[in-house]
Amino acid sequence: MRKLDIVFWFSAIVVAVLVVIGAFAPDAFGAAATRLFDFTTYAFGWFYLLSVLFFVLFCIFLALSRYGKIRLGSDEDRPEYPLFTWIGMLFSAGFGIGLVFYGVAEPMSHFYTPPRETVDALSDQAARTAMQYSFFHWGVSQWSVFTIVGLAIGYFQFRKKEDGLISTTLKPIIGDKKREYIRKPIDILAVIATVMGVATSLGLGILQINGGLDAVFGIPNNAFTQLIVIFIILVLYLSSTISGIDRGIKYLSNFNLAFALIIMVFVFFTGPTVFILNTFTLGIGDYISNFINTSLRLTPYEGGTWVRDWTIFYWAWATAWSPFVGAFIARVSRGRTIREFVFGVLIVPPVIALFWIAVFGGTALHLDLFGGTTIAQAVDADITSALFVTLAELPFSLLLSGLSILLIITFLITSADSATYILGTMTSGGSLNPPLLLRVIWGTLMAAIAAVLLMASGLEGLQTASLVSALPFTVILIAICYSLFRSVKSEPGLKRNRKI
Repeated sequence: MRKLDIVFWFSAIVVAVLVVIGAFAPDAFGAAATRLFDFTTYAFGWFYLLSVLFFVLFCIFLALSRYGKIRLGSDEDRPEYPLFTWIGMLFSAGFGIGLVFYGVAEPMSHFYTPPRETVDALSDQAARTAMQYSFFHWGVSQWSVFTIVGLAIGYFQFRKKEDGLISTTLKPIIGDKKREYIRKPIDILAVIATVMGVATSLGLGILQINGGLDAVFGIPNNAFTQLIVIFIILVLYLSSTISGIDRGIKYLSNFNLAFALIIMVFVFFTGPTVFILNTFTLGIGDYISNFINTSLRLTPYEGGTWVRDWTIFYWAWATAWSPFVGAFIARVSRGRTIREFVFGVLIVPPVIALFWIAVFGGTALHLDLFGGTTIAQAVDADITSALFVTLAELPFSLLLSGLSILLIITFLITSADSATYILGTMTSGGSLNPPLLLRVIWGTLMAAIAAVLLMASGLEGLQTASLVSALPFTVILIAICYSLFRSVKSEPGLKRNRKI
């Protein structure tokens, strides 16, 4: 194994120290997390909103411009993976686990506590507003963050034959000299942000698995159960890690996408099918017509923390998650054009996500509005049970709940497996085949920090981890956009022929 540099040692030590502090002083750790969450969302919410809207516009510009025909690789390269496998990898390594967690939980939370004070809770308008904001949070905005990082890494790694490090994407700004004093801190920050983002998703998945086990089998929803689940998931994804990207991740990604589609189709046909289609259509219309307004919505006059608790958290979570997701989708996207990459990453996964929310969230809303159920109240009491209290109202509910728990587990394995690979790459000088020991170390540290965050302050601790680590990385993302634009502008072929 090659000699490990300061990026590995510094970032690993920081994460390990956080694990130790959280394990031995959970109350102080939780209190500090709460203060950081409140300060970050209040002081920098505007920055997250403006940045993410800019990322969406920048991605669309690149795809529609003459730069869209540039390949992530040489002009002769072609995609390494077929479309279905590629989409499965994007979806599984992206926000698959978060979508399963929030697919019912978010619309029902907004239905119970509407985003706007002018809307009455549990009303028809509350249901419509709930779907509008759920679509907004899971649409193109969060995927634009992944697209930026993936494009930059793919372009510099496969087109320019550079390594796959985040700092390398800033080479047109930093210069050709190594300048380690600039590059190393950037890579360290990317690693720490990635660990926190992945830990957030791991923690959410663990919470939902425990909620499902409680709802279906009566297994207690407590810290002890969650620690056991974390240990089992750790063993499973380290086993997958050992098998490598072309076996474990590839097969699990195909399984995840196919399995998720099967469950979604079943709920679609056994649930209120016409209502779901109407909800999806109306939701798309509300999403598009209100996109700018929701993208820039803050509440400086009326106060409140709703936007901070939801929209700003989502954007920070996506940003913290982006070094990993971006690096991974770049790794599996060699040979695709910028235009194909942008539309594949920015459009296809969000469309699947929005239909998923329409199916599961729409079913839950229909049950409460017309079926006399109280799913919204149950979600307000325990957000981790959202999916399972909805499935309990459908045919074959026990089987569906069991299969959903299995789906969550496989999503967790795929995401964590992919993350160990990318973290290994980021801390081994950009190697496409990072040492196994390195991946095992990162896999263990990710599970440890997720456990500490859960034990110290639960869901709020997970949210804070993403927010704080994402703030400085958002600045780096803006610099990456500028760097990428400078580089594609200088493409020799485009200078000679400006026609698309």
